[in-house]
Parts: sequence; C-alpha cells; structure tokens
Amino acid sequence: MMRHVLAFAGFILFAPTPVFAAPTLGPAYGDGMVLQRDTPVLLEGRAKAGDIVTASIGGVTVQTTANADGTFNLAIPARSASTVPTTLSLNDTTGNIEFRNILVGDVFLCSGQSNMELPVNRALDASNQLRMATDDAIRLLKIDQATAAVPQRDFKNPVEWNAAHTETVGEFSAACFYMAKQLRADDPAVPVGLIHSNWGGSAARAWLTPEGIETLYGTEALELLRTYSADPLTATQRFVPRWFDWWRDRDEGREPWADSSILDWKPIPEFSFWNEWKGTGLDTEPRANVWLRQTLTLTEEQAAEEGALSIGAIDDLDLTFVNGHPVGYTFGWGVERTYKVPAEYLREGQNEILIAANNMWDTGGFYAGPEKLFFISSSGDTVPLGANWEYSVARVTGAPPRAPWDANAGLGVMYNAMIAPLGPMRLAGVAWYQGEADVGQPNYDAKLRELFAGWRDQFGPRVKMLVVQLANFGGRQSMPKESAWAQLRQEQIDAVQTDPNAALVTAIDIGEPTDIHPANKNELGKRLAYAFEEKGMPMPSAAVRRGSTIEVTFTGIEGGLVALGGPFPLGVELCGAEENTCRWAVPRIEGAMLSVPVAGGVSALRVRHAWADAPIVNLYDGRGMPVPGFELEIASSD
Repeated sequence: MMRHVLAFAGFILFAPTPVFAAPTLGPAYGDGMVLQRDTPVLLEGRAKAGDIVTASIGGVTVQTTANADGTFNLAIPARSASTVPTTLSLNDTTGNIEFRNILVGDVFLCSGQSNMELPVNRALDASNQLRMATDDAIRLLKIDQATAAVPQRDFKNPVEWNAAHTETVGEFSAACFYMAKQLRADDPAVPVGLIHSNWGGSAARAWLTPEGIETLYGTEALELLRTYSADPLTATQRFVPRWFDWWRDRDEGREPWADSSILDWKPIPEFSFWNEWKGTGLDTEPRANVWLRQTLTLTEEQAAEEGALSIGAIDDLDLTFVNGHPVGYTFGWGVERTYKVPAEYLREGQNEILIAANNMWDTGGFYAGPEKLFFISSSGDTVPLGANWEYSVARVTGAPPRAPWDANAGLGVMYNAMIAPLGPMRLAGVAWYQGEADVGQPNYDAKLRELFAGWRDQFGPRVKMLVVQLANFGGRQSMPKESAWAQLRQEQIDAVQTDPNAALVTAIDIGEPTDIHPANKNELGKRLAYAFEEKGMPMPSAAVRRGSTIEVTFTGIEGGLVALGGPFPLGVELCGAEENTCRWAVPRIEGAMLSVPVAGGVSALRVRHAWADAPIVNLYDGRGMPVPGFELEIASSD
C-alpha cells in the first residue's frame, strides 16, 4: 500500500503557518538588488505582530509597527542613483536581517511572451555578447513560470538577484538585457535592475490584475477564479455547463459523459502522445477532440471516502469525469492534474474514468508515463490506473471554451503568480513585448489600457510603459489585403497614443518572415532604451486631405523622412470605407511629411503604411528609426 499527502489541484492540505525569527521582506528583495532612484523606496514584509520594525539604509532610519496579521509597510526617503554598494537592515524584537550589496538606479520589469523571453544565447552575436556581458551595475532577477487563480504573496520558487556576467546573462531576456546595456552606455552613473517575468504563448489577459479582469470580463469571472482557488471542484461544476452546451451544439445533442457506450471505443495502441498511434488518423491529424476511458476498481472502504484522481499531464486540455460527474477542467500541456473526487461520486467495484481531451497544436494526449495516473483515497490507499486505456475520436472539431484559470490564457493567472509577489516595488519602466497570442482577437488596446493601469497601481504612477509593436512575420504579399497582425499593431499604437507616459517601439523591420522569434533583439533593446530616454520614436500623427493630396504628418521624426533602397516609400495604401477597397499609392517625401496623391474620383478615407503580416519596410527617419505600421482616417482641410 502506498501513502501520499493529498494535494488537489489549486491547494495543498495542511499548509504550515509561517513563523518569523526576524522581519522578512517580499520575495523579490534580496542581496544584490537595485532600488529605484528618485522616489520613496516602499518596503512590504512580515514581522512579529505588533512589533516595531526598524529599517536603516545609508544613515537613514525609519520605523513602523507590524499589523495584527504580521504585515508591515515602510517608506524610505528617495535616494539618488549610486553605483556604490550599500546595506539595508531590518529588525524587530525577534532579530535582525541585512540585505547587502544594494545599488540605487533604474529598475525595469520586462514581460510578455516568447519574444521578450527569448534569451541572449539565442539572439544575434551571442558568443561575442556573452564574452562582453560583465557589468556589476546591471543586476538580473528571473522569475520562474507559474500560474495562480488569485494573487500570491510568494513566487513558485525562491528568486535571487545576480550581477550581469557570462554565466548569468545567457538565459536572460535578450531584449531586456540589450536595453540595459544601452542605458548603461548612455549614463554609466545609473545602475540598472532588470526583472524577467515572461511566458511563451501567453495571452495579454493572463497578465491582468484582478481590477483589470473585473473591468473587462466582469465580476462573475473574478468570482469564479476566487472559487477555483479555494475549491477547484466547485468552480469546475460552475463552469462546465458552458462546455456541455458547446458539445451538445456540435454533436447533435449527444452526451457521451452520461452514456459513454454511444461512442466507438478501441484500445489505445500505446501509452504515448496520440500522434504516435499509427493508422488511427491521429498520427496524421493530431488536432482533435478525443475521449479516453478507463475503469477504476475500488473496495467498499475506498469508495466510502473522498479521494483524488491524478491523470498526469494532458496535452492540451481536458475535462475529466468520474462516473459521469465532472471533477476537473485544465488547460496546460505540461500541467499535471490532480482532481478531488467526493465520496458520493464513487461506488464499490467498477468506476468509469472518462477524459475529454482536446489538442489544437503539435502533440496531443498523454504527456507523461502511466505511473503518473492513479487514484488515492483520503486514507492514503493508491490504486494505479494503468496503461490499458481505450480511446474514441470525436466527430466534434474545434477548441472547447476555456476556463478562466487555464495556464496560458487564463484571466490574470500569470499576474497572480509572477507579478503580484513583487509587491509595491517601485519601477522606472515596463518593457512589454506580447501580442502574437492575441492576433485576431478584439480590443487589444483595452487590454493594454487595463494592464497599464493595474501595474501602475502596484509599481507607482510614474512607470513608463514601453510597448514593442509586433515584428514582421508571415507571408509576403503583392497586393493590399486585410491583416490581423496589422490590426493588432494599430491597437498597440492606439493604446500608447492615449497614454501620456507610454511609448511604442516598433520591430516591424527587424523580424523574420519565416520565424516568429526573430534573433535581432540587439537592435530592439537599443530602441527600448532610446524610448525610455524620451528620444522620440516615429509615430503617425494625422492625415489631412488638401485638394488632390493627402498630407500625412508624424511626431518623433529626426532628420526628416528617408526612403531606403528606392525613390519612394513602400507599402503605402489609400482605402475607402469598406474592406478590400485599398490600393497602392506612390507618396512623396516632403521633409518630415508624406504627400500622397489621390487620383481624380477615387475614394480615399483611410491611409495605411506597412499594413501586412510581414511588410517590406523602407521608410525611416534620419536616425535610422523605422516608421511603424499604421492606419489613419483622412480628415478634410475644409
């Protein structure tokens, strides 16, 4: 008989209550950190309830009293930038703790999906750059990937600050690091702290604060997340009616979870990803919904008490049933599932385990070996589920609705686990490179608006938001057409232009049409640094019709506009009111303005530049800064 500690999805039973021998700060504070200059330093931590907590740094001392729950907040007066290491000490009646080798400078959070995550050792000129990486005044903090349904106090794993050198930089965000290198070159007196918190494939909504979720998705979604954190089974029961409706609509009203005998069952060829099941059809088209079935035999004693069902990791999505009752719903290809099973769902003898699995990309089905699949009673009896499962390929196609707690696109799940534990740490800026996962979805500008607002509430109202406009990726085109990538780029512009402390940094000319992960993060990092330093980036301003000419003006242009490699800018279009009314135009450069002629009688209500998934761009300013892809409505001069 095997004995285990019960650990259901979303919580662990009997978590110990922390006991503090000295004051502690939030998990992102530690030796070697950088504190934000020129603003009060906010410290949040825990100490003995009711104790006076004293903090000292550089001859300055402040005090506060710990709350009844042991939490405290302290504000240290603003400090100037310094490359000279200092020490921060904290004490109460239980003891003293010191944080050594602290610098004061500018602190940046670099966040988003895989293009911000892409490390230095995969970027251009990696070997030379790593050889020259050492800079004690660039400090790095990398946060492990994790998700949570509600904001967390601690990270999944402990984190630590490291000075930049060959060994620490290689796996760190390249765009983030090259931004810091340029900032340090421009002002060597200011240290730079970098926080890497990224997740490839993540959606923007996964990084929203609870307040942003409530604004965009409603109170019900937020309450469902809170329910999931406390009781995943109850949350699943509340969510699955949406899944049931989705399935019935596509399967002529059938309900396989209520009667699995209506499906055509076959033994799985092997316990593996279903891509390897030769001759099943899944080996040639693994994007499918597949039912998996197994029988679990329980004794009278085992069936009389609640337990937990472990099914390993399912790639990508599962809804799991025990005797027709839904017990868990999870998206995440590497996430191991353990679901609570109430005693009333169980019976002596044979119990049916049914998994509705969905895969929409690459591999599908069982992610780990059969040893990961078992049932465990609350008294610790373990019953293996074995490798001899049955499968049935569903006639239902497409992806089921996603629960708000799923791993890559859940509402706020990455913010809760990877941003919230940073606490009230003051920042100079946020470098945000994300959007590929949101292409084709509406209202990206609203998501950025709420992300900006929520993160500034946490990190300070002065935080400058630096948004990377998506790089050129995808098929080339010889005629104007609609582009979901271009539409998202425009929504990135819209979000930045409505925020007085945000800047757009385009990557539209340094992408690779055949690789969604372009390697030239070196140039991108420099542009991020320039944007933070308020060296204006080219931005579309207005388009005005004057007679037979459209005048397109810009901000952030230095040295006038330049068309590289030819006599005029490429990729400029004039459009009517409807889709598919756009046609190429041949503009003239007049200093910092484009002059676009309009043929007589032709409708021109909009002007576009680089409106394509992977446009060919040759329009720059005199510094070599590219003009981003954009669309402007044309106003009349009358």
